[in-house]
Amino acid sequence: MQCPLLYRFRVIDKLPQKPSEAATRGTLVHAVLERLFDNPAPERTPVRATSLIPAQWDRLLESKPELAELFAEDPEGERLTRWLAEAERLVERWFSLEDPTRLEPAEREMFVETELESGLRLRGVIDRIDVAPTGEVRIVDYKTGKAPRPEYAEGALFQMKFYALVIWRLRGVVPRRLQLVYLGSGDVMTYDPVVADLERVERKLLALWDAISLATATGEWRPRPTKLCGWCDHQALCPEFGGTPPVYPLSVRPAESPQDAEGRMEPVRAEAGRSGALEGH
Repeated sequence: MQCPLLYRFRVIDKLPQKPSEAATRGTLVHAVLERLFDNPAPERTPVRATSLIPAQWDRLLESKPELAELFAEDPEGERLTRWLAEAERLVERWFSLEDPTRLEPAEREMFVETELESGLRLRGVIDRIDVAPTGEVRIVDYKTGKAPRPEYAEGALFQMKFYALVIWRLRGVVPRRLQLVYLGSGDVMTYDPVVADLERVERKLLALWDAISLATATGEWRPRPTKLCGWCDHQALCPEFGGTPPVYPLSVRPAESPQDAEGRMEPVRAEAGRSGALEGH
């Protein structure tokens, strides 16, 4: 949805991406908030939460040694100290938005997967699922950035509606509430979905998969320039910046419309990541 060519680079060419301080900090904060709920409710305090940061950072480094590159040119450790301090501030801010002593999540970092009638498979990882005594479901996602402006709110909610669709198809229950917690700005965005919302998301995903299938077969992956291009690792290979993409690794056929391809759709895994993009595997 963000950029077809970027999808190709990531999913088909499997080009490596450099780790970023912002994304890695987000992963660290998510891990801390997940682990905090291992403690009894009275012990879920800001002090306890921030004390988890060093161990979780060590765990991340162990699982992904390449993250050490982020601070390779920081011999005195000053940048790392500032980076960890910002993670602490984000964790502490969460306590002004939610009270973990009153929460008992039903699921944390829950992997979900379902297959639609079309054969399209959807999967993702949900930060937190709360279930009320009445059975109502709330899906919660933590964002370490700032809340988007109102005109961009729908894009931010798409990931949450994706998760809601998966839960609906898995459990037959429409989540009562979708909640985005923005630690960067201290905002909480909520949305109460209805069946019509989820049906629209399903239609959008099917149309998106039609487009992905066609582009995969024809090799026609076009860049979609936006302000996000400045953060892209692959500018040197992008025609928008004078680059040339690598040789397409798949065989191609003449372009045809999605209608021509009807009936030939094969099951596929499709995934929503911590940024909100659809990734096919």
